[in-house]
Amino acid sequence: MSQTSAIEWTDATWNPVTGCTKVSPGCKNCYAERMAWRLHAMGQPRYRKGFRPTLHSDLLGQPLQWTKSRIVFVNSMSDLFHPKVPFWFIEKAFTVMMNADWHIFQILTKRAERLENLCKRLAWPNNIWIGVTVENQECIYRINYLQKVPAAVRFLSLEPLLGPISQLTLDGIDWVIVGGESGPRARPVDMEWVRYIRDQCLRKRVPFFFKQWGGVHKSRNGRELDGRTWSEMPIPLTSNLKRSNL
Repeated sequence: MSQTSAIEWTDATWNPVTGCTKVSPGCKNCYAERMAWRLHAMGQPRYRKGFRPTLHSDLLGQPLQWTKSRIVFVNSMSDLFHPKVPFWFIEKAFTVMMNADWHIFQILTKRAERLENLCKRLAWPNNIWIGVTVENQECIYRINYLQKVPAAVRFLSLEPLLGPISQLTLDGIDWVIVGGESGPRARPVDMEWVRYIRDQCLRKRVPFFFKQWGGVHKSRNGRELDGRTWSEMPIPLTSNLKRSNL
């Protein structure tokens, strides 16, 4: 079965890989790590290794079984381009996504260098979207790698936003998601950091999605910015879904 997602910008998650390792400041309070260890303690067999990268080959064909079209976040509990994930496995996942063309797949990675190194060896149909996480100014180099990927939709996840990003490059970027950190040790986000990114998106006509202010009790803080919610997506490209109401 699919996992219906509470993440505001997707419908479901698909996790043929679980587990990861930390590579930058945004990883410090990783929600996936907290959840993985909780599932490990509960005896969930897919998390018997805790948060160590683990391949689940039996889940590769899962999206082909979902007849109703949906937007699917790939590996919410890992990173498909983690160095512990072999190319043959990545290629199989892409083949499934290409064949399940009634879904849109959203892949998000912090391993932008590996993404760029492998992208020419992979097929990029319109239903596969690719994004990188950029949590602060020091991580904007990932955008340069993303811009070289021949995907129909390239997007940025500026979450958790940990500082001002004053040199945001949006050329070749089709969507921007911003969010504050949530959870028991959430680091604060400044409204002006978010406004600056929003304004850059408006100038470049890039869809802007503000996910949350975050905090220890994120539901109390909501997701409004300047009196409204921002839930823009690259909607025209969702028309590529072929079986939208099966």
